[in-house]
Amino acid sequence: MGRADGAAGRSPDHALDAIFFQPPIPAPEKIICIGVNYPDRNAEYKDGSDAPKYPSMFMRTARSFVGHNTPLVRPHASQQLDYEGELAIVIGKPGRHIGESQALDHIAAITLCNEGTIRDWVRHAKFNVTQGKNFDATGSLGPWIVPYTSEAQIADIRLTTRVNGETRQDDRTSRLIFPFRYLINYISTFTTLEPGDIIVTGTPTGAGARFDPPRYLKPGDVIEVEAEGVGLLRNGVIDETP
Repeated sequence: MGRADGAAGRSPDHALDAIFFQPPIPAPEKIICIGVNYPDRNAEYKDGSDAPKYPSMFMRTARSFVGHNTPLVRPHASQQLDYEGELAIVIGKPGRHIGESQALDHIAAITLCNEGTIRDWVRHAKFNVTQGKNFDATGSLGPWIVPYTSEAQIADIRLTTRVNGETRQDDRTSRLIFPFRYLINYISTFTTLEPGDIIVTGTPTGAGARFDPPRYLKPGDVIEVEAEGVGLLRNGVIDETP
């Protein structure tokens, strides 16, 4: 019997408003983020390119994320804090060179991510985005992990992002350029996936940088990332303090 089954029918021990949420995986060995993984997202670049042959990806530190209901921090270095709502998968079974047919057996759970980005800092260098993706407390994970049960559970999830109640992003996982099976297969070709590793699977079109003029986050804003069957991840925004 799993923990979800064991909890069925039981009364809660604590009120939600009395809980401080932390990222549900406190110290993952790896947080691997996928870029440009929805068709409309590729079109946003307006470079006339076809869908990419291989996934773009980068790593994030655990320190760059906070939990549900904890404010994101807009740093002193830039006012270009942006949101990116995403679905994330949590690895439960280790593996290397995992075939696509076995890939989903390595998923333990799913969760939500606001893959917050400092836009001007992803352009500081010629070939990488690491700086703009790893400012402390600029993204969030949670609010919890939902046990993975079957491919049908994740095949066509609606994913939306709202800022101050306004829908900015709205897409479905069935439209991913690189689906979950492929991502696990591809990533495990170059690194061993370990339990607790997180793969953040890409954001739909509609991030603040793509508006004209851009609509970056500011203190007092509230961002909500929501997915069917997963939950709602909510965060405010504050300025960095000394």
